[in-house]
Amino acid sequence: MARTVVARWRDKTGLGLEHCVIREDTDGVVVESVVIGGDDDPRFAARYRIACDARWHVRRAEIAVAGDARTVRLESDGAGAWTDAGSPLPGFGEAIDIDVTATPFTNTLPIQRLRLREGEAADIVVVYVAVPELTITAAPQRYTCLRDGRRYRFESLGTGFVREIDVDDDGLVVSYPGLFRRVGGAA
Repeated sequence: MARTVVARWRDKTGLGLEHCVIREDTDGVVVESVVIGGDDDPRFAARYRIACDARWHVRRAEIAVAGDARTVRLESDGAGAWTDAGSPLPGFGEAIDIDVTATPFTNTLPIQRLRLREGEAADIVVVYVAVPELTITAAPQRYTCLRDGRRYRFESLGTGFVREIDVDDDGLVVSYPGLFRRVGGAA
């Protein structure tokens, strides 16, 4: 069964906004979004498109910043082998998910893929894309399901950053303290 979900988030400044469209069917998930950065320096506008298989394994991602000629074009076999614009991307062999700094949506990828039960935790590695810089690194993270699939502890294992995030039934962030909050959108 095909379905479309639309979500919007504001950033911590209250000035940034994201409009995200998620289309899911039996073949997989395609996400398209536009992000307008808030009053942080530097200000930016970006777009991204992420395609996943039916198990929420990222297969393709494209991220671009308005006014910048560069575009990150990543592809994966869904099992950890990645390419960047067709060239092998070594050092990401464990990564199934992608984390784009400008959006809370990419937290949904491991939440949907892992399907953790209350009290369960999983350590993962993600392809971490910093926006607006468009730099790519591998980042170890941990997700712990705290309450009925609606609250998770997110930990960036390399930096010590920790937040408890609330999500809806689709695994979409509702509240990400100090960074993002959901402001609209409906299935």
